[in-house]
Amino acid sequence: MKMHFLSGGRLRMRKSIYFPDADRAETIELPVSCVLLRHPKGNVLFDTGCHPEVATDPDGQWGGMARVMTPIMPVGDNVLEGLKAVGLTADDIDVVICSHFHTDHCGCNQFFRKARFLVRKEELEVAKAPSAAEAGYLRADWDHPLNYQVVSDDIDLFGDGAIRLAHLPGHTPGLMGALLTLRHSGRFLLASDAVGIRGNLDADIVPKNTWNKDVCRETFQRIRQIEAQRATVICGHDAVQWQSLRKGADCYD
Repeated sequence: MKMHFLSGGRLRMRKSIYFPDADRAETIELPVSCVLLRHPKGNVLFDTGCHPEVATDPDGQWGGMARVMTPIMPVGDNVLEGLKAVGLTADDIDVVICSHFHTDHCGCNQFFRKARFLVRKEELEVAKAPSAAEAGYLRADWDHPLNYQVVSDDIDLFGDGAIRLAHLPGHTPGLMGALLTLRHSGRFLLASDAVGIRGNLDADIVPKNTWNKDVCRETFQRIRQIEAQRATVICGHDAVQWQSLRKGADCYD
C-alpha cells in the first residue's frame, strides 16, 4: 500500500480556538490534509477537504463561517487537483473514509460519485440535527445521492490490517480515524481533528471547538497509547507537521 498526502486547502483561525489562553488577536494558519491510500484492493481517500469554490467565494460556500474559519488557499489548492497530480480522478476512488462532516473535511464529497463512503452513525445523526449548521455542519457538503455506508464498529477495511478504522470521538460525536500499517514506512494514525494540532495532545489542552471535553481527553489518552505502540500520529491541521511530510507523488509505502 502507498500513502500520499494531498492538500485539501488552507485556513486561518484565531489561535485561542485551539489554545484558550492565547491572545484573541493572534491567528494561526491551518493546512487541511487529505490522504490517498493506494491499496491492492482499491483506492481509498481519507477526507475530501474544502470545496474548490471556497477559494474564490468563501461567503457563498460557507456564509458566516468563513469569518471564523477563513480560507486562504489559492485557486486549485484542493483534493481534486491533488489527485490529478498523481494521475487519478475522483472516479478512480473506490472508498472515501469520512473522518467527520465538518465543512473543511467533506467539502468535495459530491465529486466522488462512484465511491463507497464510510461514516460513523453518530456523525450522520448529528449532521442531520436541526442545529447542525451552528456546529459547523453544512448539508450542501455531504447531503448528496452518494453511497453512504454507516459504520458502527472499528473495522479492518480490507481484512489484512492495512487500514483499520477507529472511533475517536470528542471533537465531534462520530469522528473516525484510520490506523495504517505500511510495509516499509511503518504505522500511522490518521487522527483528523481528534488531534488538530500536536500541541493540544502534548499539553492536554482541549480546543474550544470540541463537542465533549471529557470524551476528548479520553480520546487523547487512547491516541497516546496507540502512539506508544510505534505509530506516527498525523494531526488534522498541524502546520509544522504538514511542512515535514512528503506530499503528492512523493509517497510512503
